[in-house]
Amino acid sequence: ICILLVVSSFASVFVQVDRTERIKNCQNPEFCKKLVVDYYFEKVQKLKFGVYDIDNKSFDLNDDDYLGGIECTLGQVVSSSVFTRPLELKQGKPAGKGTITISAEEIKDTRVVYLEIEARNLDKKDLLGKSDPFLEFYRQSDAGMWQLVYRSEVVIKNNLNPCWRKFSVPLQTFCGGDFNKSIKVQCADHDSDGSHDLIGTFETNLTQLQKAGDGSEVEFECIHPEKKQRKKSYKNSGIIRIKSCKIETEYSFLDYVMGGCQINFTVGVDFTGSNGDPRSPHSLHYISPDGINEYLTAIWSVGSVVQDYDTDKLFPAFGFGAQVPPSWQVSHEFALNFNPSNPYCQGIQGIVDAYRQILPQIRLYGPTNFSPIINHVARFAAHSAQQGSASQYFILLIITDGEITDLDQTRQAIVNACKLPMSIIIVGVGGADFKAMEFLDGDSGVLKSLTGEPAARDIVQFVPFRQFKNAPREALSQTVLAEVPKQLVSYYKWQGWPPVKRPEIKTV
Repeated sequence: ICILLVVSSFASVFVQVDRTERIKNCQNPEFCKKLVVDYYFEKVQKLKFGVYDIDNKSFDLNDDDYLGGIECTLGQVVSSSVFTRPLELKQGKPAGKGTITISAEEIKDTRVVYLEIEARNLDKKDLLGKSDPFLEFYRQSDAGMWQLVYRSEVVIKNNLNPCWRKFSVPLQTFCGGDFNKSIKVQCADHDSDGSHDLIGTFETNLTQLQKAGDGSEVEFECIHPEKKQRKKSYKNSGIIRIKSCKIETEYSFLDYVMGGCQINFTVGVDFTGSNGDPRSPHSLHYISPDGINEYLTAIWSVGSVVQDYDTDKLFPAFGFGAQVPPSWQVSHEFALNFNPSNPYCQGIQGIVDAYRQILPQIRLYGPTNFSPIINHVARFAAHSAQQGSASQYFILLIITDGEITDLDQTRQAIVNACKLPMSIIIVGVGGADFKAMEFLDGDSGVLKSLTGEPAARDIVQFVPFRQFKNAPREALSQTVLAEVPKQLVSYYKWQGWPPVKRPEIKTV
C-alpha cells in the first residue's frame, strides 16, 4: 500500500490525506486508485509518499513494515512527465532497493464512465479448479505507454462465465476525455501468490464501448497472444461482453451547496458527572477567566464554519446525561435553552449563551447515552429524505468527555442514520480513554450493528480535542469537517439525487 501525506497548513506537520488500494504479494505493484490533492501554484506544497507491507486488516500502520518513501513537492511532480525516485528509509538514506514512480494530471472533467461487463467460456487456468477472473483497463498515454486506470475486484471464484459488479471510472482517468483513445483490457486469473495468469486481452475505445448504452450488443474476443501464435486452430480464450456503458456527470459538494442544499447543524453536549463540578477549575465544564473551556472551543471551531451554509442561522442545541429542573429527572436530549418546543439558538453565539446560562441550573449526572440525540436528529433527516431531493443535510456535533454507556444502541442508531442525509462528528474532551469513539468512527473497519447489519456508508468522524490543544482553532474545524463533503456527496450519489438547481455542465 502507498500512503500520501501533505504538510498541514496549520501545524507544519505531515497529515495523511489518502491511500491507495492494497496489492497482495507483489514486489512491483501498480496502483490504480488515484490520490487527489488541491494544487496551488503560489504555495510550496510538501508531499510524502510512504510504501508499507501490510499483514493485517488494521487501518493503523504502526504494526506494519515500512518499505521506504520519499519527500517531494507537488510542483516537482506536476512539472515532470514521469517522476521517479529511489525509496528512502529516512530522508537522505536509501532503502537499499526499490523506486517509486508518480505521474500527475489535472482533473478538468467531472463526468464518470459506468460499465457493466460479463464474460463467457473463459479459459481454465487452475489445475484443481476453474479460473478466478478479474479485469484490468489500461489507457494509452501520448508517449505510447500503457497506464493502469482500473482493476476489478476478484469476487468471482471458480467461474468461467463471470458477471462483474457495475463499476465507475472518472472519464478523465479512463481516457483523458478522448473517446477515441486506445483502451487495452486484460482478463487474468487471480493467484494468491501474485503470479496472475493472463487469460486474454483486447483493445477498444470509449466510442465502441458506448454502443452498449444504445442497446447494441458489444462483444470482444479475448485473445492470448502466445496461444494465437502456437495454435493454428486457436479462436479465442473467451468472449467479453459489455452489458452497458453510460457516461454521467459526477456532482461535487459545491454543486450541491450552490444548488440550494442547506446544512443543518445540531449540537449535543455531555453533562455527565464524570466532567466534574463546573464550579471547580478541574472540571471540563469550568469556564476559565478568559471565558472559554474545551466544550466552548469545540462549539466555536466547528460551528463557525458550518453556520455559513445555513441561511436562517437557527441551530438546535441539546444536552444529555444531566438532571434537569423542575422534576430533576435524568434527560438525554434536553434543550439547552430549556424550551423543548423551540430548541433553536440564534447563531453560534446563541448556543454559547444557552450553554453558559444552563450550567448553574442543572445537576451533572449520567449515564453517557448517545443514541437518544442521534435518533432525535435522525428523525428530522428521515423527514427530509422523504422529500426525495438534495435540499437538506444534517450535521450532529457531539462533544463528550469519555466512555459511552449505550454502545450497542448507539451502533444501531448510527447504522440506521447511515441511510439518511446525515453526518456525525464526535469531539472527545479531556484525557479519557476514547476507544469506543474510535470504534464508532469505523476507520478500522465497517461499523456493524449488534445484529450484524453493516453501515451503508461511513458517517462518523471522531477527534480527541487534546491533539489540538496548542494548535490554532482552525486546525480542529479543518480536521473534524474534512470528511463531511465526501459524506454528503456519497449519500446523494447513492440516492441518485442531483443538485436541486443543476450546474451548467462544462465539457473539456
